[in-house]
Amino acid sequence: MKRTKNLYSYYMIFPAMIIYSIFFVVPALAAFYYSFTDWRLDRLELKFIGWDNFQKIFSDKTLILALKNTAIFAIVTVVGKNVIGLLLAVGLNMRLRTKNLLRAIFYSPSILSILVISILFTPMLRTEGTINNLLESVGLHSLSQAWLTNPSIVIWTIAIVSIWQSAGFQMAIYLAGLQSISQEYYEAAKIDGASSWRSFFKITLPLLLPAININLMLTLIGGLKVFSEVYVMTGGGPGNASQVVGTIILRSFGEGNWGLGTAVNTLLFVVVTIIAIPLLIFMRRKEVTE
Repeated sequence: MKRTKNLYSYYMIFPAMIIYSIFFVVPALAAFYYSFTDWRLDRLELKFIGWDNFQKIFSDKTLILALKNTAIFAIVTVVGKNVIGLLLAVGLNMRLRTKNLLRAIFYSPSILSILVISILFTPMLRTEGTINNLLESVGLHSLSQAWLTNPSIVIWTIAIVSIWQSAGFQMAIYLAGLQSISQEYYEAAKIDGASSWRSFFKITLPLLLPAININLMLTLIGGLKVFSEVYVMTGGGPGNASQVVGTIILRSFGEGNWGLGTAVNTLLFVVVTIIAIPLLIFMRRKEVTE
């Protein structure tokens, strides 16, 4: 009887596993194979070329710049979204009359698509755009920048836009975590004479680890897979200054160099896996030990 119940459970998940295998596992394995070939639009036959595509990735300056920009974007957005999201959550978890209104205001940008946000911010960030005009109107002309045409700051500008769009979503997750913490812990700490800062670091942060874990994973994977905001706001420019892995993949496929594009995509998959899985395991262990 017990064996029958176990088999019944497998029967229930079998259709989902079939669909998942067809639309994810099989294409992923095929992409892994094609990344080692010279698969191109102008060639009818595939030729196995080993590691040549990957060697080209690490010898091409544009591809290296794209990897660097992707890393910068991921680090900046992970830190920015989580720090700002946590600060907003802590502030709006207090007894404020307008907290519900403020929560809605800060969360609302995350409802919009990043494509819409990018389209809205592109004219605002031009040299003669709203941002620079606003800075000049308050006497901060020295802070005006060519936000989307200065190669040294363009990837940082795009990262800030992404943080503005998504920090409210991270705030909502942190708020859910904060509201699940019993007030009895804080009352006991207050009786023991603990300060607010000590209570935050000894009670709030340890009990907030599940929410921190979720947000770290979401922002890290999203940061490494960045594409839409860069494509809409700069297209990888000026020149190649804001190229990221996602835009390089698009360019490779657009040029008909499908083998190289697949190799870049495979490399991105490997990088995300190598970073995300150990981090997830580490955070899960911290949840257990805290």
